[in-house]
Amino acid sequence: MPDPNQDRPLDEKPLVGSEPDKPSPPWKSEEETRPEEVKEEAGVSEKPLSMEIPSPAEPPGETPTPEAPPAEEPSVETAPVEEETAPPKVPPAVPPEAPLPEEPPPAPTPEEPVPTGPPEPVKAFHVEKKSPLGALKKIIPIVLGLILIIVLAFLIIKVGLPRFQRPKEITLTYWGLWEPESVMREVIADWNEDNPNVKIEYSMQSKLQYRERVQSALARGEGPDIFRYHVTWLPMLKNQLDPIPTEVMSSSQFEATFYPVAAEHLRSGTSYLGIPLEIDTLALFYNKDIFQTAGKIPPTTWDELRRVAIELTTYDDSGRIQTSGVALGTTNNVEHWSDILGLMMLQNEADLANPTGLLAEDALNFYTIFNREDRVWDLTLPNSMLAFANGDVAMYFGFSWDVFEIKNNNPDLEFGIVEAPQLSGTNISWASFWVEGVNKESEYKEETWEFLEYLSSKETLAKLYQAQSQLRLFGEPYSRVEMADQARTNPLVAPFVDQAPQAETWYLCSRTYDNGINDKMIDYFKDAVNAVNANEDPGDALETAASGVSQLLSQYGLSTAVTR
Repeated sequence: MPDPNQDRPLDEKPLVGSEPDKPSPPWKSEEETRPEEVKEEAGVSEKPLSMEIPSPAEPPGETPTPEAPPAEEPSVETAPVEEETAPPKVPPAVPPEAPLPEEPPPAPTPEEPVPTGPPEPVKAFHVEKKSPLGALKKIIPIVLGLILIIVLAFLIIKVGLPRFQRPKEITLTYWGLWEPESVMREVIADWNEDNPNVKIEYSMQSKLQYRERVQSALARGEGPDIFRYHVTWLPMLKNQLDPIPTEVMSSSQFEATFYPVAAEHLRSGTSYLGIPLEIDTLALFYNKDIFQTAGKIPPTTWDELRRVAIELTTYDDSGRIQTSGVALGTTNNVEHWSDILGLMMLQNEADLANPTGLLAEDALNFYTIFNREDRVWDLTLPNSMLAFANGDVAMYFGFSWDVFEIKNNNPDLEFGIVEAPQLSGTNISWASFWVEGVNKESEYKEETWEFLEYLSSKETLAKLYQAQSQLRLFGEPYSRVEMADQARTNPLVAPFVDQAPQAETWYLCSRTYDNGINDKMIDYFKDAVNAVNANEDPGDALETAASGVSQLLSQYGLSTAVTR
């Protein structure tokens, strides 16, 4: 139906029943107000023009881009506007009821026709700014959950399952050298009470070629978990020995527990490569009957020893030695001659690694003088230990285990033991002892060190001492400094322990049977002693010895630093 207000002027009120409040379509308002906006921006003002509203029945045609109107006020036309004429202007004021578009569409360019149909509805996009912690808040619970699962799994495996599983039974092999299985049985049984899953298989090895057998077995990967070795063997075995873990004993604890000579010779870098269960030193044995008969007391210095030895030596009618004052001066029939010579050189401040010069010559001369000049001992006499056991020698140098051999040969012999003589102003003794080491390639190193920690404890050492005392006069002198007073209760043991704090040692230890560094080193010094006894110059003899000593030390990776 045609609009009754269609032909009415704009300044007259609309007729009743018309729709004055009906808003114009948004696209017409925007399109028809654009020319006015352009004019307003250009500073041009004009009065509103009348506009003929097309009938809804008529399809909207394309509206060309309007041209700028003339400056004067145009006349109001009431006739319908043809398509070729410029589109009428829309009053700038928009009816209050008409909704305003959120965003106007872009203005059409002259090249593009202005769309006459209804535009696409404007799609509003809401860009939400996400917090950087948003993703993290989602991840944190997942991470915490995974951590909790891992912790629970670890506790189940390490704590829960072992309670329901039987501990794996393992066997540790232990090669001993001097103690029979009966001595070790009790302490091993005590260990098994608290460690039923760790069995100890102990065997007493033969001393013959022992070092070679141990080292060969270790090289093949078939060696024992624990084995005994001499304190001087470290250069030969250090690459096959496991260092003491700090959980078992720290370096400072080791140094406070054992004697300095053990710390000095078992150290490798910042670690220690074994635990000693005993200590032993070179002491002076004397025949009580001979001394009492002559009214003598045991000497404390080397000068006193020489004088007493001369006074106590007796001869038969043919001039042969009948009772020797002391077993010194030769190599073939004097037990521990290399230890004695080493002690003399250390006390005289000679360098054993380079045994040349006056200090070394004086010590060598003094050792041989008992044979060469004093004639208190010679090569016609039997082995010095056997001669002392038979009562034919007034003084003899030996270690604690010599006591047993002497007593086995002559249970009725009355003898005493005192500390080795000193040079004036010195306080140095000689040590030779054995150590327990752990195979570096052992499959059960943790359990092995736990056993050695137990074996070297005060309580276990005391039990071992008692077990050893059931087989012989006394056990091995305690390796722990704090147990020295317990050992001093036996007068036959006290001298060996009393000398331990100031004891030193070197690669001249007798009866190690190593066919290695000790035995080879002894041979070089043996040649020097025999050369001097054959009236050769001591300096020349020691020069020859020093050359061999240097080569041997280099063979075992040892420097020729001063050793005193």
